[in-house]
Amino acid sequence: MERIVKRINNAYYMIYTLTILSTIIGYLVTQNRDAVDPKSPLSITLSSIVIIYILISLPAAISIFHRSTKKWKLIEDDFRKQDKYAAGATWRILAVGFGLVLSVVAFYFIRSESMIFCAGISAIALLYCKPTVGKITSDLKLDEPEEPENEVSE
Repeated sequence: MERIVKRINNAYYMIYTLTILSTIIGYLVTQNRDAVDPKSPLSITLSSIVIIYILISLPAAISIFHRSTKKWKLIEDDFRKQDKYAAGATWRILAVGFGLVLSVVAFYFIRSESMIFCAGISAIALLYCKPTVGKITSDLKLDEPEEPENEVSE
């Protein structure tokens, strides 16, 4: 189980590393330049793309993953079940994390408050995607004790 958590955590921390790198690069690249006018077509288009991506990707990634875990619970082979879970959790983290990185990059070009809010929403959603052994065990119904059969007492 620890192997699965490590595998998912690699993607999780990679997204945060990319976010920090995009923050540093965005700051250095735009340090001596003016931001794009917030009312320009480029600014409106870029912020619309980021907002639409976040509005679609967050609920989609979370609901698709939730529906998939219901299917994965039914798989008999625990190794295969955990492997599918790890792949799905990694894709969910990448989908949510891309919105975070995209929001940070967009912020440095258009300097809009809405991009900060988008980054915050994505960061909070990413926190809920952090894998733990307990969460994986709960999602896949691993190591659950069997329920005793109902006995009728007379």
